[in-house]
Amino acid sequence: MLDYFYLSAFWLFKLFVTKLPKPLLTFLINLFAAIGYLVDKKHTKIAKVNLDLAFEDRMSEERKIEIIKQCYKNLLYLLKDFIENQTISKEKLLQKVTFHNEHIYVEALKLKKGVIFQTAHYGNWEIMSLAVGAKFGPISIIGRELDSKVMNSILEKNRQRFNVTLLDKKGAMRGILKALKNGGSVGLLVDQNTSENEGVLVPFFGKLVRHTPAAAQFAKKTDCIIIPAFITTQDHEHFDLTFYEPILAPRDDNEQSLLNSIQAQAAITQRIIESKPDEWFWFHRRWKNQYEECYK
Repeated sequence: MLDYFYLSAFWLFKLFVTKLPKPLLTFLINLFAAIGYLVDKKHTKIAKVNLDLAFEDRMSEERKIEIIKQCYKNLLYLLKDFIENQTISKEKLLQKVTFHNEHIYVEALKLKKGVIFQTAHYGNWEIMSLAVGAKFGPISIIGRELDSKVMNSILEKNRQRFNVTLLDKKGAMRGILKALKNGGSVGLLVDQNTSENEGVLVPFFGKLVRHTPAAAQFAKKTDCIIIPAFITTQDHEHFDLTFYEPILAPRDDNEQSLLNSIQAQAAITQRIIESKPDEWFWFHRRWKNQYEECYK
């Protein structure tokens, strides 16, 4: 029954995206985003708590509300792009994306040591993996399948067209190690809260958070290269994908070396978010492990 509902909603939105004039579609996206902000009290509160923790009084209340409203718009634009990308060619997809510092990635590929893309739920992270796969070849991403098998099938078919493979996070270790040891690329989203057993405490926006050590641990094990990469947009039509200088990976059993690598990942993520905070996905309870009472 749920599959039928999801599929019906998908086809309805696809009708909007493919048939409506752009001004009317933009109006509807803004309208639905406004409704989401008013109705979805749970995630509106989570986003506000996150913004308060991150920026405290360094950002006005008006600006925080503006960012939360933009988050709802971003979600709808993600869905819009997902629908448009179902039938787009590699050539047209790449016309939508401008790559910056791509020499960093090209040089890393030449070393054949494997590459971990360290990124976040920032900008249109889905189109980022498609663009990298379309331009540079196969890339694996870590995540979980959608609850709807029908929608998951649609998503997977589209990813496969652009050389993107999903490794289920529950049993991804073997696939990640295989890809890296074969000189392949793996994308990791590292900006979500983790449990005490899975995460390492590092500063993030001046407060301690649990950060996944996965990228650093894989780099230590395989000698792969960690490259931060983030995507941003000004108009939801064209995107800028930027590669940043590699993060030093731990090379020995020194715990401080491992911590330094993890902290560097948190630092670059914070820097990107600070530069344009309205593109981060503020609906995750990022500080929950240390500030759980704030979300109650």
